[in-house]
Amino acid sequence: MKLFSGTAVFLALGMLPFTAMASHWSYEGEGAPEHWAALNGEYKTCQTGMNQSPINIDTTLQAHVSPLVTNYSDGPVTLINNGHTVQAGLKQTTSDTVTIDGVTFTLQQFHFHAPSENTVHGKHYAMEMHLVHKNAKGAVAVVAVMFDKGAANPELEKLWSTMPEKVEQDVKITSQMDLNALLPKDKTYWRFSGSLTTPPCSEGVTWIVLKHPLTLSAEQLAKFTHTMHHDNNRPTQPLNGRVVVE
Repeated sequence: MKLFSGTAVFLALGMLPFTAMASHWSYEGEGAPEHWAALNGEYKTCQTGMNQSPINIDTTLQAHVSPLVTNYSDGPVTLINNGHTVQAGLKQTTSDTVTIDGVTFTLQQFHFHAPSENTVHGKHYAMEMHLVHKNAKGAVAVVAVMFDKGAANPELEKLWSTMPEKVEQDVKITSQMDLNALLPKDKTYWRFSGSLTTPPCSEGVTWIVLKHPLTLSAEQLAKFTHTMHHDNNRPTQPLNGRVVVE
């Protein structure tokens, strides 16, 4: 599968300042997902792509998938409200990685969507975290973690306590976070080939959706949704013959 250009990667990983993200895409009104392709020629894949994300995970194929190997020793150092999500950034020399099929992918950033973007048998979870990784060749892999409403999440609270409420606000994270605590102990997963869920919707992304959800409190969810002012999930996209393996 053709991978996307370095320019698209940087746009996708949110490494450009918010002001560089032209065309004012959003989740509602004239910039809503159904209009993304018309906002900018670089976003046409959002409409024409045949392997778009997110998806509804329903029928799956049993396969011998290799275990997900995570190596998260560094916590995030920055948190930014870019108007589309709240995104945590790592230091450039981070050693946080996952290994998929023997290939190492380095964590670039992680961010949140509420309600969840991917669904399971048509069900939305309260929130979904996307850990975005890139390998040495520029290929992208996203590890997705679901959250149900329930008990408060202590590790999440370390982020939420410094949540930037204004768009373009960037804050430093001073508390030491353990990213492993934001993953379920059981790392069984569904896997499929997809795309970025935001413009330019570039394809060739490996998706790893962990099956076992974590919890966050109603108050924690409300703080995020109040900061965003709107839902920030793209609707699920057609499978177009793709297979989800587990």
